[in-house]
Amino acid sequence: QVHLVESGGGMVHVEGSLRLSCAASVSTFSNYNMGWFRQAPGKEREFVASINKSGTGTNYADSVKGRFTISRDNAKNTVYLQMDYLRSADTAIYYCAAVFARPFSSTSYVAPVRDDLYDYWGQGTQVTVSS
Repeated sequence: QVHLVESGGGMVHVEGSLRLSCAASVSTFSNYNMGWFRQAPGKEREFVASINKSGTGTNYADSVKGRFTISRDNAKNTVYLQMDYLRSADTAIYYCAAVFARPFSSTSYVAPVRDDLYDYWGQGTQVTVSS
């Protein structure tokens, strides 16, 4: 079982920055691919960014490319989402997700972008961008 706890959300003005963190309680964090997703009011949950278990491969939604950066520190069991040049449209609850990178599978070295491929989820942290 993997327990995920997000932090770092809050309220920020347009073009401001926030850094989200997600701490994982698992002894083999380096075996897990990690993702960030978000859900705005009245909308479905959507992919934001993902990073593979070693941190060598990342994926981003087109809407956040060039503005958000996902990273991880396997020694601290933590994944981060640096969000710069925030827009009102980025307002949402942000969720951290994890999935074990099974050997000899399509996700061995590539972190998924589909939310149904993730097994563990955090409670979410609210990000509000005001104009």
